[in-house]
Amino acid sequence: MKRFTCGCLLPIFSALLPGAAQAQVTEDDLVRSPQYVAREHRFQNLPNPDLKPNRSTWDIWSRFFFESKQGTVPIDPIPVRMLDKAALDALDNASSHIIRLGHSSHLLKLRGKWWLIDPVFGPRASPVTWAGPQRFHQPPIALEDVPPIEGLILSHDHYDHLDVPTIEALKGRVKRYFVPLGVGQHLRSWGVPADSIEEFDWWQERKWGEVTLTAAPAQHFSGRTLWDRDRTLWASWSVRSGSDHIFYSGDSGYFSGFKTIRERLPRIDIALMENGAYDTYWPAVHMQPEETVQAFQDLGAGVLYLVHNSTFDLAFHGWRDPLERVAALAKERGIHLATPEIGEVLTVGKPRENRHWWEGLR
Repeated sequence: MKRFTCGCLLPIFSALLPGAAQAQVTEDDLVRSPQYVAREHRFQNLPNPDLKPNRSTWDIWSRFFFESKQGTVPIDPIPVRMLDKAALDALDNASSHIIRLGHSSHLLKLRGKWWLIDPVFGPRASPVTWAGPQRFHQPPIALEDVPPIEGLILSHDHYDHLDVPTIEALKGRVKRYFVPLGVGQHLRSWGVPADSIEEFDWWQERKWGEVTLTAAPAQHFSGRTLWDRDRTLWASWSVRSGSDHIFYSGDSGYFSGFKTIRERLPRIDIALMENGAYDTYWPAVHMQPEETVQAFQDLGAGVLYLVHNSTFDLAFHGWRDPLERVAALAKERGIHLATPEIGEVLTVGKPRENRHWWEGLR
């Protein structure tokens, strides 16, 4: 299938820059992975006979250069609930809390310990500060106010999920990094201590303190330049703390792997599911809203929590479109939906009133 950087010009920008980190692990480490194609020195997705082909790279780039966008960036301010140390400290240490930071970035408090998922605090999802997709809103907490982090989880190495300034600012404040195979080399090249990084293949499982982590399949791709495509692995993640089970899809197209995850993992309480940056030009690597709902139902999870929207302009759909389409389907199918505002705290297993906060915003 054709591959590209979903909805932004990041490989072109990064190709012009010196020092772009490229994942390099030993061949012996990689060949043990069923996902690794040794003769091509790259990772691959699971076989998918129902895979919808992406359009050619030329078609995609031509569209971004020449087609105008409508309604992809909000005119009105995105609501943000600002957080401070007192609010974070007040969260019950006996529960699991999820705080939406924007896009796919989340701060978790698991039994009193702080975790981060795909943290991007920078103003752009880009290798440069002067170009690339710009944030719609500020983070709900300043980077310098982020508490000491027990564990940091990464799904893959794209710029809207792995942000160098954020990683560098957090150095010395993170005990452990949990990443897919190959992504550790990026972190090491940016000065993260090698002994604090754990790299996972799909279905590898490890325990850190009271949290059990499992890397699971996703259907996506990787790369930060024009020359390192698929040199690192991508993954979804299962995070279990006490009796609470949180699933994070990472970036993924729709595939049968969601049903396999349901079969192999305990029942999921809440699923953080990708919902945004989709397009008919690249159906293999991002899900349409209807596919997000189907993937959630394949997982058999309790609550559908939408991520990967409302922060960056990465495609051609209207910025409200992901939320509106899934909300309508959730109502029709009786799905328990969570669409938290930026900065809102969701406590796993606790009742909450869900708001369609985007309604009425331009």
